[in-house]
Amino acid sequence: MQKIRKGDKVVVLTGKDKGRTGEVIQVLPKEDRAVVRGVNVIKRHQRQTQNQEAGIISKEASLHLSNLAIVDKDGKPTRVGFKVVDGKKVRVAKTSGEVIDG
Repeated sequence: MQKIRKGDKVVVLTGKDKGRTGEVIQVLPKEDRAVVRGVNVIKRHQRQTQNQEAGIISKEASLHLSNLAIVDKDGKPTRVGFKVVDGKKVRVAKTSGEVIDG
């Protein structure tokens, strides 16, 4: 079970986008990376194809999971733990102890 999943609201802990928050668009578990909407935006030169125009496009690059933390109910970053509730393994915020929906 992953600590950070698609759809989670996360905050960036280090790097050029430190402190920025966004929603996880995609998780790459084999590389331990995630793509966050509006964070770590890079520019790429795009060759023209049949269904896409040429030019410089901006897109999000992936970030390492260790540089991300889930945003708790009070808007602050928190670490994630696991707990068994009603026979199901659920994610729990370490700071507040609340179950993380998802």
